[in-house]
Amino acid sequence: MRFDVLTAGPEDGEVVLLLHGFPQSATMWRPQLEALAGTGYRAVAFDQRGYSPRARPPEVKDYKIDRLVEDALAVAGDEPFHVVGHDFGAMVAWHLAAKHPDRIRTLTAISVPHPLAFATALASPSGDQRQRSAYISFFRTEDLAEELLLAGGLTAMLMASGYPGDIPERVQALSEPGALTAVLNWYRAAGFDLVRGVGSITVPTLYVWSTDDVALGREGAEATARHVDGPYRFEILDGVSHWIPEEVPDVLTRLLIEHLKAQ
Repeated sequence: MRFDVLTAGPEDGEVVLLLHGFPQSATMWRPQLEALAGTGYRAVAFDQRGYSPRARPPEVKDYKIDRLVEDALAVAGDEPFHVVGHDFGAMVAWHLAAKHPDRIRTLTAISVPHPLAFATALASPSGDQRQRSAYISFFRTEDLAEELLLAGGLTAMLMASGYPGDIPERVQALSEPGALTAVLNWYRAAGFDLVRGVGSITVPTLYVWSTDDVALGREGAEATARHVDGPYRFEILDGVSHWIPEEVPDVLTRLLIEHLKAQ
């Protein structure tokens, strides 16, 4: 497979790998790429499996979390690196830190809590995470999800969630033949492997969550601290939507660089 990659900063700088989520691409990280490069880091953001046109394997099983982790390790290179992830990219980042702590200098997770904290919130009968995550069952419905999302559902979903980016551009990118099915396969491949083998995190961790996130609630966010044994910083952004990197890039960049430099 061949991945489309954006890089910035000196080639001998410490690598900061930035992982996007649904339905985004590496371009969401442009403000962070520029800022990290200016601080001496080697910033690397890539369109992940399914999002890169030349990296779209056909089978659902090809999108299991361990495959996504392997992609990130391969793109990052041989040296230890910092990892930053948003949305499903954060899930990949949690797995990287849990399963390959020797490769990870620091972890920055945005929006999505630790997988075990998320699972606990999802199973809670008194919480609201199950309702917030109802869209996942829809995403897992083959053919019907593609049909409805391309018929206007994706545009409506992004508008309702407060997405501040270029919605027509995202819809056009995912309207390419096979693109939407490939990225939905991330959700269709997800199972117990999302929590299997993900224990306590020992690397320095920054977790950023926002109060107006329609997809991720407070219960899982606050429970994440129970699953981090290393240095931990939890930042809550009041009045900010799920789309933290695009909505408040300056705030996120400041928190990120503070976290990297503190280690």
